[in-house]
Amino acid sequence: MKEAYEKLVIEGGYPLEGEVVINGAKNAAVAVIPAALMADGESVIENLPLIEDVFAMDDILLKLGAKIEYDNHSLKIDARNLHSYIAPYESVKKIRASYYLIGALLTRFGRAEVAMPGGCNFGSRPIDQHIKGFRALGADVRIENGMIKAYADRLVGTKIYLDVVSVGATINLMLAAVKAKGITIIENAAKEPHVVDTANFLNSMGAKIKGAGTDVIRIEGVDKLYPTKYAIIPDQIEAGTYMIAACATKGHVIVKNVIPKHLESLTAKLVEMGAEVITYEDSIEVICKSRLRSSSIKTMPYPGFPTDLQPQMTVLLSLCSGTSVVTEGVWENRYQYVDELKKMGANIKVEGRVAVVEGVESLQGAEVVAVDLRAGAALIVAGLAAKGKSVIYNAKNVDRGYENIDSKLSKLGAKVSRR
Repeated sequence: MKEAYEKLVIEGGYPLEGEVVINGAKNAAVAVIPAALMADGESVIENLPLIEDVFAMDDILLKLGAKIEYDNHSLKIDARNLHSYIAPYESVKKIRASYYLIGALLTRFGRAEVAMPGGCNFGSRPIDQHIKGFRALGADVRIENGMIKAYADRLVGTKIYLDVVSVGATINLMLAAVKAKGITIIENAAKEPHVVDTANFLNSMGAKIKGAGTDVIRIEGVDKLYPTKYAIIPDQIEAGTYMIAACATKGHVIVKNVIPKHLESLTAKLVEMGAEVITYEDSIEVICKSRLRSSSIKTMPYPGFPTDLQPQMTVLLSLCSGTSVVTEGVWENRYQYVDELKKMGANIKVEGRVAVVEGVESLQGAEVVAVDLRAGAALIVAGLAAKGKSVIYNAKNVDRGYENIDSKLSKLGAKVSRR
């Protein structure tokens, strides 16, 4: 694991030019890795992003008794000697997605004890829908001393309606239901690409899941899951971040190894604002040579505009002509980065879930703090576009979701260094 550097220094004002290759999807990887524990043998996961959240999940697997072996972006997971169903706080505190261990260990052992998860702090992110679903499947679930404890002699298929569209709950309940007796139907399910990817991975292990990518998922329980070899989908959020950065710096970037359909909500918005976006089979070309027009966005579950691109997009809107309105439809407190952007000259007023963005001619370099993963990505975009030098502290937050972002940006002509 590479050292987690504390700060990024960016000399802004250089247009991004060239090609960038996108890694595997963070949000799929952190679900697929614990899912591999449900097969008694060696599974291989390919196109894995080498990022801090993946390393944190690997560390948990080692403590549970799994063996792991890397070969570049490929990970071999041997779960034959898994000896524990307990993931204590020290193991899971770094990563929100550690809650997927509940579904995976419940299926593998009939019991799971996992500490309340960590990860980015931008508001209440309850796991009540997960717990409701586990109980519906027949598990006894309690929260004691900060640990979520789930037990079931046998899980039984049932119909589960999610009160809110939740990616985490959808995936976790798929993990719990794949070996449950009978049929499980998850209604109001999340449709995100990484939900589909996790379902495809489970099906490659012998699960019987239909409907992933729609709001009704049907799972027929099977008796056994088998080791498998699987390649993770490309990361739509990483791709979107580079597309937005190209526009913010008035650059010309080809983003390679993507699934363009996953980026349609962003592509449509950039074109509406005046950028030129050309879509190919597995790449997207973004050309932006002049100041863009203002626009309005509202984040929504997929296929709506992704909440994980909202901070980066708000930076771009702050450089557009006119007034833009951003409405956060997923998390209630995702504007913590705005105060940092204001240090760089952005004109943004936040009221609850709505931000009103008055476009400015340019941003100025400043010393800022990355309060969470996507906030850090947004500040990097701002630093690339700003006049002068920016220093982004707590840059290790960005390493949770972006592999080698500094070297990738440098190859595109940015002046970025780690200190």
